[in-house]
Amino acid sequence: MFRRSIMGAVVALLAIAVPAGAAEDQGAVYVLSNSAGANAVLAYDRAADGSLSYSDSYATGGLGLGAGLGSQSAVTLSENGRFLLAVNAGSNSISSFAVAHDGLELRDVEDSRGIRPTSVAERHGLVYVLNAGVPNSIAGFELDAKGELTPIAGSGRPLAAAQTTPSQIAISPSRDAIVVTERATSSIMTWALDNDGAPGAAQVFASGGNAPFGFAFGHQNTLVVSDAAAPSGASSYRLHGSDVETITPILPSSRAAACWTVVTKNGKFAYVANGGTGDVTGLAVAANGSISLLDPSGVSATVGGSPTDVALSESSQFLFVRNGALAKVDAFAIAADGSLSHTGSVPGLPATAAGIAAS
Repeated sequence: MFRRSIMGAVVALLAIAVPAGAAEDQGAVYVLSNSAGANAVLAYDRAADGSLSYSDSYATGGLGLGAGLGSQSAVTLSENGRFLLAVNAGSNSISSFAVAHDGLELRDVEDSRGIRPTSVAERHGLVYVLNAGVPNSIAGFELDAKGELTPIAGSGRPLAAAQTTPSQIAISPSRDAIVVTERATSSIMTWALDNDGAPGAAQVFASGGNAPFGFAFGHQNTLVVSDAAAPSGASSYRLHGSDVETITPILPSSRAAACWTVVTKNGKFAYVANGGTGDVTGLAVAANGSISLLDPSGVSATVGGSPTDVALSESSQFLFVRNGALAKVDAFAIAADGSLSHTGSVPGLPATAAGIAAS
């Protein structure tokens, strides 16, 4: 049974938040091919200067959808960086890989216990998947030290309606709640988790903006959410257990289709990819969780095309933007003031690609 680790809690409390701009060693970036024929994780080596080079492709043992997933976190790294999790939307399963210096090793493929999984999350061995097919649902798993997944009995739950157009699932930093964004209902849905990792009764909160999409946690359970529908921008919240408190109801960015969100490790900055205007909005996150634009124009970086997901390197020195329309990944260095400078791009992504994760 899933138990919260005392050691994990201590590590979380003692962890030092590395500021954006701090020195960082080499790492990797991962993108899901999402191919309907045979799904795979595409791996890219990241140099210390943030530049990327293609490394290899690793079969997930499942099928992609062959079309956009409309989600964030289709592929994600475990909290300890030892495992990579990926969704197989075309075969209703999720895959886990062990992460090594020389690549990925497939460890397990499990039924997602629902239809069309599009987003997956992990916190200290607890895994939850979001199934975006009708009927929408979530389901939980334990991730062991070998990378194998075991379903958690009684963890399956429906969303607020059969089809809410859900975008992302995440587990709170304190590991006591599940959060899901629903675009069709403009809602944020939560479940409290018990000691075994099973969810209790659902709660539904109206979002501050319209069509909440991607989100990320900052310090003190601050939640920054992108709002895809007009007035497009971002909103911020604080999670108290499974209760959601609105802080900034909506901060319009003057951009279009704000859909994917990350928050830096030091909690001071957030970045939102705007699929409709081909750019990235930078946000300052205050200690009280309120957000403001880093640039009055709402544009911190321009990538063109249609940016369709974002990821941060481990210490938040670099931001990576997956661009669906231009079939590339752009890399940006993050300065101490949150400003972005382009450090290069890598082309050749398949048109079906989905998700992005980075170490």
